[in-house]
Amino acid sequence: MGIEIERKFLVAGDGWRAAAQRVEFMAQGYLNDAASVESGRQRCSVRVRIIGEAAFLNIKSRELGAVRQEFEYPIPADEGRALLDLCVGGRVEKRRHYVEHAGHLWEVDEFLGDNAGLVVAEIELDDPDQAFEKPDWLGREVTDQRRYYNLALAERPYSQWTQQEKA
Repeated sequence: MGIEIERKFLVAGDGWRAAAQRVEFMAQGYLNDAASVESGRQRCSVRVRIIGEAAFLNIKSRELGAVRQEFEYPIPADEGRALLDLCVGGRVEKRRHYVEHAGHLWEVDEFLGDNAGLVVAEIELDDPDQAFEKPDWLGREVTDQRRYYNLALAERPYSQWTQQEKA
């Protein structure tokens, strides 16, 4: 069984850009909606993600916080594109920048389209209490805030948030 231990932060500056080692464009959508997951009617999100010519089916348990079950399977790219057309809600498009800092790999997601303006950094850890050095471009932690999860962004994108929610 796959376990993901991931912490999520807002980004406070562009200092990460010069350190980015590579970047990938991603388009993704969900085969189930956020309301079903949040209400408990469904206990996981089911995502289709296209990265270049590769496609993946991803299933994540619905726990809020840093630790969740995660399963990911490569699928044929043409099937991934067909499944993406079946998704509910909107698509989430982003550029993922890979940035190493103090022995850890950070994934900095620069959202596009209806989520443009949102930049989030994630770090995967081996243990929920694992110590790590925070880069100076890192903002406040949002790991426990559902609205920053991609499933939520597919249904209610950043462009629809109030100024208070964005602050």
